[in-house]
Amino acid sequence: MYKHFFKRLFDIIISLIALPFVLLAIIILAPIIWLTDRGPVFYCAKRLGKKGKIFKMYKFRSMKVNSPNLVNADGSTYNGDKDPRVTKIGRIMRKTSVDELPQFLNILFGHMSLIGPRAHLVTHYQGYDKLDDAHKKRIEVRPGITGYNQAYFRNSVTADKKLVNDVYYVEHLTFWMDVKVFFKTIGSVLKRKNIYVEQDGPVSVAEENNAVEKNIEEKKD
Repeated sequence: MYKHFFKRLFDIIISLIALPFVLLAIIILAPIIWLTDRGPVFYCAKRLGKKGKIFKMYKFRSMKVNSPNLVNADGSTYNGDKDPRVTKIGRIMRKTSVDELPQFLNILFGHMSLIGPRAHLVTHYQGYDKLDDAHKKRIEVRPGITGYNQAYFRNSVTADKKLVNDVYYVEHLTFWMDVKVFFKTIGSVLKRKNIYVEQDGPVSVAEENNAVEKNIEEKKD
């Protein structure tokens, strides 16, 4: 009952309560973001939602305009403390997770939940039917602003481990699980632990796609 009804009801209530704070953050941060690096205030990226439905996820823009999209060796998004793509205000927003506040609009619109697996990129997405069982399981629920991975591990585990954790969350989803994740997230944000993940040799998504295509051609030969 909680998973299919009350979770969504709580999301709507919480997002409505948060809306004034989101609007206040926009009023304060919008001019700072624009003056720091002339460009859009928001970063809108396509993400994978519940049952494979693609939506636009909102964030305050923390990177410089036209920055390349870098990924780690395991395909996860590169996120380093000394990332030259991040603006000064962006670095502060990331450390405090303020850049995530616009996602309360996604919750209100029904794209996301307060708590759930992190919304994945759609770079290699080829349709719901082509996903394996584990990836199908993780999108049985709406993606969250925070989740089991973000609360307990943040960026300290690999993409494969994150998938295992996401499946565990979906299979054990209860009201009390969400309560524990919520309060653990608060502690994680306050302690600022595991904010960054820095693996050797980050590459651009374009380079990664070229490598994938090359591997496919080699297999054909």
